[in-house]
This record gives sequence, C-alpha cells and structure tokens, in this order.
Amino acid sequence: MRRVVITGIGVLSPIGNGLDAYRDALREGKSGAGPITRFDASLFKTRFVCELKNFNPEDYIDKKEARKLDPFAQYALAVADMAMKDSGINLEAVDKTRFGVIWGSGIGGFYTLETDISEAALGNGTPRYSPFLIPKLISDIAPGHISIKYGLMGINYGTVSACASSSHALSNAFDYIRLGKADLMVTGGSEAAVTKAGVGGFSSMKALSERNDDYLTASRPYDKDRDGFVLGEGAGALILEEYEHAKKRGATIYAEVCGSGLTADAYHITAPHPDGLGAKNAMELALTEAKMNKEDIDYINTHGTSTPLGDIAEVKAIMKVFGEHSYNLNISSTKSMTGHLLGAAGVIEIIAGVLAIKHDFIPPTINHFTDDPELDPKLNFTFNQAQERRINAFLSNTFGFGGHNSSVIIKRC
Repeated sequence: MRRVVITGIGVLSPIGNGLDAYRDALREGKSGAGPITRFDASLFKTRFVCELKNFNPEDYIDKKEARKLDPFAQYALAVADMAMKDSGINLEAVDKTRFGVIWGSGIGGFYTLETDISEAALGNGTPRYSPFLIPKLISDIAPGHISIKYGLMGINYGTVSACASSSHALSNAFDYIRLGKADLMVTGGSEAAVTKAGVGGFSSMKALSERNDDYLTASRPYDKDRDGFVLGEGAGALILEEYEHAKKRGATIYAEVCGSGLTADAYHITAPHPDGLGAKNAMELALTEAKMNKEDIDYINTHGTSTPLGDIAEVKAIMKVFGEHSYNLNISSTKSMTGHLLGAAGVIEIIAGVLAIKHDFIPPTINHFTDDPELDPKLNFTFNQAQERRINAFLSNTFGFGGHNSSVIIKRC
C-alpha cells in the first residue's frame, strides 16, 4: 500500500473563506450563524442558518458559465481552484490520466430543484424547462466540471451518502491512490441547501434549532439544552497525492491520510443507533487500517450536530473504542461554529483538523452553558475556548441519514 498525503487545500465556510480566515475563526471560536437572507423566512419556525458570506462566483468562474451552474457546483469549482493553486501542481508535468476527482454532495442542485422546476410548472402546462436543468441538478456534475476545467482524465465520480458524502469521497480517493490506481486526486464536497425547501424540510423533521432570538449560540453540541442543528453551506477541497510523487516535485505536505472506516448502522433512516454501534465499528476499522493504537489519537473532531440523540450516541461509541484513553483526548465539534454543512461537513471538519495539526491548537466547541448529566464530566470537550496542544494524529467522524458512518484518521507527516 502506497502512502497518501495532503498537498493542497481550499475552503469556503460560514466563518471564513480561505485557509487563513478559516483557521483564525476556528481559533477565535467564531459563530457563523445569522438571519436568513436568501429568502423571506418570516413565517418559518427556524429563521436563521450559517450562510456562506462574501462569495462571488465570478472570482473563480466566467460569468456566462456561472449562470449554468447550481451554487453547490460553483462552490466546488471555487475550492478546487484554491486547492490546485495551493498545491503548486504544474499540470503540464503530471500524468492527467492518473489524476482524478471524487466529490461528495448530499443533495446536489437543491436550489435548481426548487427554483427551475417550480417556475417551469407555472402557467398553462406547456413545458418550459431549461436545457441546463438536468446538468445543474445532478450531484455528479461537480466532479465533472472540475475534471473538464483542469483536463483531469483519471477516476471521476460523485459520492452521495447524506452528511457523510465528502468523507466517503476522501476515503475512496485515498484508497485509489494507495492501491496504485491514481497518483493524485481532487476530493472534497460542497453543499448549498439554504433554500425554502432545505430549511422547511429539516424543520418539519424537528432537526433544526428554533433558537431564533439567540441564533449566535444556537448550535450547542453536548450542552444539556441543545435543541437541534443549525444548517450551513459551503465547500472544502483537498489535493491527495502519493507520497513519493509529492516528494519528487517538492510539494508542501500538510499531513498524511492513514486510515478510514466505513460502516452502516442498519438501524433507522434518521436516528443513530442508540449505543453508537455503527460509529464504534467505523472508528475501530479506521484504527486497524491505520495500524494505530487508540493511544496514538490525540484529538477527535466529532460529528457533534447538537441534536439530543446524536451527541449522546457518538460519545458512547468513543468511550467504547478508546476506554480510559478517552480522558486523554481532546474532543470538539466545529459544527458549533460553522453549522452543519451536510454533504460538505466531513471535508471542512477534516480541514479543521489538518489546520490544528499545522498550528498546534484544538478548535473549541463553543456555546456551552449547561453540562449534560448523561455525559461524563471528565471528558475534555474543549468547551468555549481553543486549547494549545501538539497533535500527532486526529480522527474525524461523519455520519449521515440512512445510517452511513465514516471515520477518517489523519496524522502529522
């Protein structure tokens, strides 16, 4: 098995666009929540989200082409551009048939689905659909556009596993490189679900916080009074590269991907297994694949969505896997700051962990006010303030509706 390293990163998040802004916001414990500006939400039960801010697609995409893309694909092209530039890859000097793209999105063209289809249905029934409707809508169009832009002719497809989509994309890309089927991969995920249907649908499920009068502190993972997640949007991209290939071209190496575990709860379409069984299995598989002991892990960036059931189940799983070492871990949920980016959650949380390795700090779990009696008070959830710590390896958990579980381990290289 060949070694796989990260040599380029791009990020668009509700708390900062670009690596420096994202890192600073994570360290400061900044909340990305605010009132919805995308549409009139005055009649909705939840009237706030974590929107992407200060994003202009024309900074990355030709204006005419941008109009043919759903926002989720615009975000994908933007972060891929950031990551490619950050990696310093000379495309004329690499074999593009061994350079692929695997991209995750839980929903894909949600904005297009809501606007283009509903508008076309109005009138006398005469079909008035755009020829770009289907290409804007489908989730796999994002990796397609990335490959076309850079002429990448290797493995190319999309992953769809709800909130685990981008973690699955990374895990697949990691496997193809270490198995020798690719040398480089662009991987990550994007999501743009801040729409009427997105907010209304999750609200109807009772999944969203309704703390409208205190939205900045609404995302409260592990707090006794948590009442649901805060919807977010954005994207993250990583350039994965075979280690010797990266060394040969003198690439800057951020960290090494060394293991992943992918499992199913086989329990319920939305609720987690109450004992975190699928999550436990995923973490154990990741440790086995990485050839690591549980004591080698310093930090866990949890799925931690701020839902009553999910937070408890994940902590149960962590304690079953790590035992007494659980008390030596730093644990945190960066969703307390960014909100929940659905299919893009995994990659921006992995990027948070990579930044933590590079800059020796643990991003906090903000908005903690009241201890939950169901959680062991001796666990270090990194509440409210970042902590300085050298991290040699971290684990990132991402779980999706349908019972999809992904655990990824990244270590210092």
